Amino acid sequence: MKYATTIALSGALALTLSACAGGQRPGPPPQVIDRALKTAPGAAQPSTVVATEIAFARVAKEKGQWTAFREFAAPGAMLHGRNGAFTAEAFLAQQSDPEKAVQWAPRTIVMSCDGALAVSLGRYQDPEGLVGNFVTVWERQSDNAYKWVYDVGGPDTPQPPPRKEIEDGDIVVTAIDAVQGLVATCPRAGEAIPPPPADSSVGVRAQDAKTSRDGTLRWRFEHRGEGEKFIAAEYFYNGQWVTAIEESLASSPEG
Repeated sequence: MKYATTIALSGALALTLSACAGGQRPGPPPQVIDRALKTAPGAAQPSTVVATEIAFARVAKEKGQWTAFREFAAPGAMLHGRNGAFTAEAFLAQQSDPEKAVQWAPRTIVMSCDGALAVSLGRYQDPEGLVGNFVTVWERQSDNAYKWVYDVGGPDTPQPPPRKEIEDGDIVVTAIDAVQGLVATCPRAGEAIPPPPADSSVGVRAQDAKTSRDGTLRWRFEHRGEGEKFIAAEYFYNGQWVTAIEESLASSPEG
């Protein structure tokens, strides 16, 4: 069964996360997540990944940015920086937590039918005020907790213009942000899933393509010159493969 859900989150979701900088991830009230978890069907529940993102944010805020990245990393997790993707463990072991963390929040979660693999796309803001997009790949562990296995991000180029300052007497309405949840179609008994496309629409070839155990979700990345980073995720939907995430990201000055 395939379904797409939108989890309405009251208030503006703060931003946060990049490939070489992680941080705090604010999110919706716990009761919103609890309600979503109780009503979501099947093993694949995007709200569970949203809840993990919120926990990640809390640890980053309370214990430190890189401490949180170490705590939520799966064995062999990779960061994708200016010079390509690399195993994160040694890098993270050498990092001291910065005084102020990057802020981020997810906007789209796409999951395999069995819920074992998920890819999140969202927005971040660094301590200097630069904003951009990030993509994080999550895998469900043996204890059912989700750990990140790949992370990449890059700033908007050019950066959006600064927001107009609020003046006395202005009426400000807080927007309702949303996280879109996409779950792959579960194949029927005996149904064969066709192979995913060889290339994505912008020509991103699979440098390290990985497919979920049930064959319904694939993610892949590629690194190109001048710090260009590409990431794509496709999921099986109603008998065909659909591109859910496809990002071309620049590198920040730090990585």
